[in-house]
Amino acid sequence: TTLEGACRPTHFRGVTTVVSKLFTIVLPHVALFGRKDFQQLAVITRMTADLNLPVEIVGMPIIREDDGLAMSSRNVYLSKQERQQALAIYSSISHAAERIRAGLDVQSATTLATRTLMALGFKVDYVTVRNAETLAPPQHRDEPLRVIAAAWLGKTRLIDNVPV
Repeated sequence: TTLEGACRPTHFRGVTTVVSKLFTIVLPHVALFGRKDFQQLAVITRMTADLNLPVEIVGMPIIREDDGLAMSSRNVYLSKQERQQALAIYSSISHAAERIRAGLDVQSATTLATRTLMALGFKVDYVTVRNAETLAPPQHRDEPLRVIAAAWLGKTRLIDNVPV
């Protein structure tokens, strides 16, 4: 009901239905999912545990272009100018993660990243920090954290995330 769930209310219900059916048909021992869609990875990991499915879910690294933009089939919809602007999403969330590691509070770091993106023409759905295992808001600095963002640039919706 939060983040992607709020933006796309039925999306994860569909994802979990399809993936659970696939797992029960194929009976894999291991399934690899990219970390680019970090929320989907977390939801599938949780679903697999909740249903006691004997599948090891492995998160694979985000593949990035040489300039840092996360590879995505959606990138082809970006104009040449938007493609250059799109680099700001990775840059802004990376800076937010660095600031949090340096001691800045989470709210200030994400607000700064959001404002930066908005100033560059993005329509921001969210920039947030969540527990990397549960997607819950962080309770303390010692837990594994992830900066997660979704924003529109023109007609293209971009998502990205980085560890803190």
